[in-house]
Amino acid sequence: MNISPLFLLVYTIICFVGTFIGLYGVFQKAGQKGWLAFIPFYNLYIWLKVIERSWKWLLFFLIPYFFPFMLMLMTWKTLRMFNKTRYITLIPGTFFSFIYVPYLGFSDKEKFYTRSELPAMKLGLWKSQPILSQKRTANKKETNEDKKTLKTRARSWGDDIIYAVVAVYILRAFFCELYTIPTSSEEGTLMIGDYLVVSKIAYGPKIPQTIIAVPFVHHTLPLTQYTKSYWDKLQLPFFRLKGFHTVERNDAVVFNYPDGDTVILERQNESYYAIVRDIKSAFQNSQRIEYQRYYGELFQKYGAKYYPGKEYDVIRQEYQVRARPIDKRENYVKRCVAISGDKLEIKNAILYINDKLAYQPPKSQMMYYVQHNGYDISENKRKELDINEEDRRQINANLTIYHLNKDQAETIASFPNIVSITPQILEEGQWEEAVFPQDSHFCWNRDNFGPIIIPKAGITVMLNDSTLQLYKRIIEIYEGNTLENKDGKIIINGKETDKYTFKMNYYWMMGDNRHNSADSRYWGFVPEDHIVGKVSFAWLSLDKFKKWGEGKIRWNRMFRRVK
Repeated sequence: MNISPLFLLVYTIICFVGTFIGLYGVFQKAGQKGWLAFIPFYNLYIWLKVIERSWKWLLFFLIPYFFPFMLMLMTWKTLRMFNKTRYITLIPGTFFSFIYVPYLGFSDKEKFYTRSELPAMKLGLWKSQPILSQKRTANKKETNEDKKTLKTRARSWGDDIIYAVVAVYILRAFFCELYTIPTSSEEGTLMIGDYLVVSKIAYGPKIPQTIIAVPFVHHTLPLTQYTKSYWDKLQLPFFRLKGFHTVERNDAVVFNYPDGDTVILERQNESYYAIVRDIKSAFQNSQRIEYQRYYGELFQKYGAKYYPGKEYDVIRQEYQVRARPIDKRENYVKRCVAISGDKLEIKNAILYINDKLAYQPPKSQMMYYVQHNGYDISENKRKELDINEEDRRQINANLTIYHLNKDQAETIASFPNIVSITPQILEEGQWEEAVFPQDSHFCWNRDNFGPIIIPKAGITVMLNDSTLQLYKRIIEIYEGNTLENKDGKIIINGKETDKYTFKMNYYWMMGDNRHNSADSRYWGFVPEDHIVGKVSFAWLSLDKFKKWGEGKIRWNRMFRRVK
């Protein structure tokens, strides 16, 4: 169930107004004037006096995004002043403060206590003394007072843990989060083993959309293989708080993987849609050697005769398939090479934005065929040059494929054992089926792609058989419309049309390791509601392929801003 923005706004207003109406009665019970509850900002100062907390707490209200959480914390403390100590009361009472605070404020049955009057205070909960008032001996039983003190202190520890969890959650959800680089798609800008600090306030943090989930866990519970860590039947609408700036060209960006709305649990590091296309092609071209090699068992099990939709039947029977909400999809990091409204084109592996040569990261990599005299580059030399072992593949005794930056390639070319070193650039017109939009109308490949316009909110495009292939996923999946294309007619939300106006901004993400990156060239546009944050710097960098005595820690990469 998706909660509409209007419902969320109404709910927020009710919560705010209801809570401060309740504070009118709470203030009166605490010996303050009730009408002070309706004086903006000053009411917060009086509220802190009522719950006997320092005025310095007001400073936290000046920190962006802290306001709602401070209100929740103060509500929690208010409930405690009415001697509400059970979590079964505190938790729902805090979340439904617009109901419970008025009840406490105006009910004759509920008594307000000062801190010194609270039973917990009388038991010495906040005093500096041992947990038990007397030392236990083998022959002496604990008094009821001792047991109450122990129970109350245990509850205090529970409160402290809850506060700590909430504080870390706020920091992680609204300020910054730590990530690690697992693949070489961003080599050599970001390297395997880089531990990154990602700023969420740079573009403005997203309000979590999946609100019922295990804290600090992404989509799968720890120590389990496929168990979900969330309940996705209740979803908040997309909303982003104000940030310092918008996504800019050449930013290193963390985002939710757009193709990850559906996943095969047994093959989570692969695109579900790519697997569907592969199996479909396999059944349609069952005699091709590559398909016999990878899908031969499926031919034997399900028969080689193909019919439309058979690929889905095969997948459902062979694998576990799961849909995921936006904020529970895999996190990817790539460079934003084009923003909404830009024209993008790749010619012979050179990127152009708006018909101008685009920024070329100084350590961006390409695939090279390295021909040698039978003696490949030694392991020590590879380590000296920071060549990632996962970017190396030996073809035969005299040929090895490497992914290298320009400086590495020039250095290797000077080695006496190297016969030749050649960049592998696909020719124009050489269609790659896996390249977006996976349609023969667009004879594109990774090195010759486009031109294509990146969609921008409010811009209208004309739709036909060709352009529909570019934008149909946006129309259906990202912007939630129904779409049919039958008898040469395009029908959106039940109405025939030949145009569409975009609701969101979109971006184009590419890896700096241009020939070893699953990026927008393969799965298309990244919607603005998938953007998570901006990579700030690497706080730690460990070389996966070196031992501790060989310079495993990359000291020169630590605490440096990512460019």
